[in-house]
Amino acid sequence: MRCVTVGGMWLGLIVCPAGAEIIVAVDKSKQLMTVAVDGREQHVWPVSTGLGGGPKTGIYRPERLERKWFSRKYNMSPMPHAIFFHEGYAIHGTIYVSLLGNRASHGCVRLHPTNAAILFDLVRGRRMRDTTIIVSNSEYVMKPSLATMSGVLEMADAPESTSALPVSAITVVTPELEE
Repeated sequence: MRCVTVGGMWLGLIVCPAGAEIIVAVDKSKQLMTVAVDGREQHVWPVSTGLGGGPKTGIYRPERLERKWFSRKYNMSPMPHAIFFHEGYAIHGTIYVSLLGNRASHGCVRLHPTNAAILFDLVRGRRMRDTTIIVSNSEYVMKPSLATMSGVLEMADAPESTSALPVSAITVVTPELEE
């Protein structure tokens, strides 16, 4: 396998976020979040994503962190330990813990409040620019790689959007062609 820099569009099925120390992978099909730190899986948590399919699949960086936040759009609903990443979408804690593992939100990624606090502190402690958030409709597999010391992210579907990251921050790993 070799890493190839993405030139503004999705070129393959295996992504290798360059220099990312934290990878937060949200699998909308299974309603699970996997958190890898320095290429090693640390946490797997149930989530609730949007009833309408949101957030869009894609590769993002956190845009801002809010320890306490209330949604002005949805009747001041509490969003503790919010990690905003794209067009107002966030990963945050929820009071509706019984719905975790099922689509239930307006589009955000809901977590158990304890897990949201753990993730929030992890991202804040490591810096937002060292965090990659990947939203997809499939699970992923972390594999060690010489090309990136942080590992390789393998996904079964292509994201709708990579516009939230600079092109230099994304590389794609493609299998060597056998002749």
